Amino acid sequence: MQAITVRDREAGIAGLTPEELPHPHAAENDVIVRVHAAGVTRGELDWPGTWSDRAGRDRTPSVPGHEVSGVVTELGYGTTGLTVGQRVFGPTDWARNGSLAEYVAVEARNLAPLPADIDHTVAAALPISGLTAWQGLFDHARLTTGQTVLIHGAAGGVGSIAVQLAHEAGARVVGTGRSADRDTVLDLGAHAFLDLGADRWEDAGQVDVVFDVIGGDILDRSAALVRPGGTLVTIAQPPTVRPDEGRALFFVVEPDRARLADLSQRVRDGRLRVRVGAVRPLAEAAAAFAPGQRVAGRTIIRIAGD
Repeated sequence: MQAITVRDREAGIAGLTPEELPHPHAAENDVIVRVHAAGVTRGELDWPGTWSDRAGRDRTPSVPGHEVSGVVTELGYGTTGLTVGQRVFGPTDWARNGSLAEYVAVEARNLAPLPADIDHTVAAALPISGLTAWQGLFDHARLTTGQTVLIHGAAGGVGSIAVQLAHEAGARVVGTGRSADRDTVLDLGAHAFLDLGADRWEDAGQVDVVFDVIGGDILDRSAALVRPGGTLVTIAQPPTVRPDEGRALFFVVEPDRARLADLSQRVRDGRLRVRVGAVRPLAEAAAAFAPGQRVAGRTIIRIAGD
């Protein structure tokens, strides 16, 4: 099968090359998915799982891409809950080959059925962003109706979904980003927007929840915004500055078939918009990792057509 692989950590994006790889093997409780569309995260070449397996052993050449939408072509021993020919979507395993390939082996529990009226390019942009937004807001920060949440990077993949979910939950939503993101963030349902480059966003008042996807200085300065009893939650890095009388936590998204099914139903109902920007063929996948791009939505790699 055709795949995009990376062999040299030092080479970075330049090390991403097309390569013929053997067809993947379906281990116990796996499925093989014919990939129709794949989502990529620019920072994933820095993830430990890109370079080693769960035991810490080198696993290059490795295939990046950890969001998939496609069709089940094979079931591993003991696999239940999915069938051959079924449309599915979900996150792939962090420490195994990913979705920038014609076929990928995935644990069946990671995947949810994909309704026929959702395009694969939309579905491929939903798993990590959607699950991260939900888990950060509700599982970890325990956001409830009437609370105020500040969402950094509110126009991005995770942030744009978090804004919509928080708004629907009855929270007051403050989104941050660049000045060019203002109209987008307000249109998604934010009640207010703060420009990280121009506004004194630290003076905006305290909130119940800060949801950070940026890290660094933005994360450190956000601790002071959390009111007593509130929560600072981040996916960027473990916090080093903590609220005086609140919680601060870092988390990594977990697979959740039931929640994926709920998110896909929200898309079908028009209650959730997934922002897809550029759609590229597999041969141009390396360009999706280039830093500094300003794409209005997630970049998706289209690999097979319906």
